[in-house]
Amino acid sequence: MSNAVVGEKQKKWTILGQDPDVLLAMWANVVSWCVSTFFPSFLPKLLPKCDQEETTVVKGSNTTTVGGPTRCISIGRPGGMEQLRLVSLKPGIVTMGYNIAKGTAYTPKPILTEQDIPQDCVILRNEAFSVNYADCTIRWGLYESAKQFVGYPIVPGFDIAGTIEKVPEQDPTNDNKKKHNWKVGDRVFGCTLFGAYSSRVLVPSMQLRKIPQDWTIAQAAALPAVSLTALYALSLAGHFPQQGKYSNKAILIHSAAGGVGSMAVQMAKLLGLSPVVGVVGRTAKVEEARSLGCDVVIDKSQQNLWEEARAASPQGYTCILDANGVSTLQDSYDHLAPTGRLIIFGFHSNLPLGRAMLSPLEWIRMAQKQSKMPQFDPMDLTVSNKSVLGFNLSFFADETEIVSDMFDQIVEWAETKQIRCPKVVEMPMNEIANAHDLIQSGKSVGKIVMNTSG
Repeated sequence: MSNAVVGEKQKKWTILGQDPDVLLAMWANVVSWCVSTFFPSFLPKLLPKCDQEETTVVKGSNTTTVGGPTRCISIGRPGGMEQLRLVSLKPGIVTMGYNIAKGTAYTPKPILTEQDIPQDCVILRNEAFSVNYADCTIRWGLYESAKQFVGYPIVPGFDIAGTIEKVPEQDPTNDNKKKHNWKVGDRVFGCTLFGAYSSRVLVPSMQLRKIPQDWTIAQAAALPAVSLTALYALSLAGHFPQQGKYSNKAILIHSAAGGVGSMAVQMAKLLGLSPVVGVVGRTAKVEEARSLGCDVVIDKSQQNLWEEARAASPQGYTCILDANGVSTLQDSYDHLAPTGRLIIFGFHSNLPLGRAMLSPLEWIRMAQKQSKMPQFDPMDLTVSNKSVLGFNLSFFADETEIVSDMFDQIVEWAETKQIRCPKVVEMPMNEIANAHDLIQSGKSVGKIVMNTSG
């Protein structure tokens, strides 16, 4: 199995100008909503099984027993919460990221011995994984990299933390720089390009790091995706790896008490940005944002966001980090200073909050919001000296060097206690639907982490 799989992007065909994947996701979600609303007893018929799933469960077996079956959360097709199925896999089958093999969430064949493990990979006994808002969009069928590189069924999730269970049999003739240096029993954390909602994951060894001293498994599982996203955003903004030399050093961070925001606030302080202005959506999040290091916290549920933003930095901002989407993108751009950069990495307000399923009305609302998305004139970008940049790290399978360097920096900051882990809410794996409901509600603070033993 090759570790580099992302090829050239093929031109997609459309149906009446629409992406067929989006139309399929819409149809699947509407079917789920209709059945749940009018014929709930038929919901089990909407749960497709996969070939790797164990249909006969051995009595007394569990994920905490060494050699026991791998358990994972499988999403059989786009839909509502009913698609989040906790299943056991056949012996030797584990989950993995798409940079090991595309088009499947599971190892193509059982891994029964060390010889079956690729030289640059290890088997992780995964003890905890985090929940990101992206996982909800995967369940809805709206996450592009998941559709493009895996398809359905899919095991979502990026963050992993646990113990090395198996390492490959070493080939002395192999001089691959990516080969592992881990030992069985090492406590590690890191990222996988999907496949994290699992008790056992095949993962490239270079995507793992030693858990910082005094950190719990849950804290380690909360860190990778949000910290890498935050640091890459600051890199695009021109403030990492060297501190930016722009005269304006003000930064505004939306969702400052959330996962990415909480890390971006701390990193912005370390990189010399000031004032660090954090925006939160609820009064209950103000103290958390302030404790992270925000010089100014704007509670947009009680205050006029942009009046307060202008008061905090009358000359505008060198950088604004925005994952809100249509609700704030234009205003964020308007409040950049000359040479300022708007960094976009999400579109939360384009999607419904607090909805377990997407009804026909929700699809109409999403279409209306999409039609209101701002367009940035290249000539205006030039004369105003502003930049708009976007990214999604789930497409970075080939960018191993830059991601590895950023991960090393994050671990260094964590080990020297210059950054702290986001606030963690722990839940057992079998409550994954409740976790999705919580993160969709917009009421979560920090990170939600699932324990795979539950």
